[in-house]
Amino acid sequence: MTEENEVLPYEVAREIVGNVIEEEHLHEQNRRILTVYDKQGNELCWYDAEDVLNEVRSTGKRGDDLKIAAVEHILHQIPVWAVQDALERYRKEKGK
Repeated sequence: MTEENEVLPYEVAREIVGNVIEEEHLHEQNRRILTVYDKQGNELCWYDAEDVLNEVRSTGKRGDDLKIAAVEHILHQIPVWAVQDALERYRKEKGK
């Protein structure tokens, strides 16, 4: 697996990710994104909201359960390249 495709282990992603917020896409009108922030408020990466929600809807989730499932889905696919700085801080804090 190349670094470009490598994802964080779920447990590490939970330690690093502070928030996932649905926002307007900066350059495309009527497109929503899910922006991932670390616990210090730094933007890490983003996902197309409709793509993620469509994937999660297939599980039958709705309402608040859908939002929770979308965040969980994202936590399983955070790319390592997007969190290099946050990952270094995490490793120093954990002594790894």
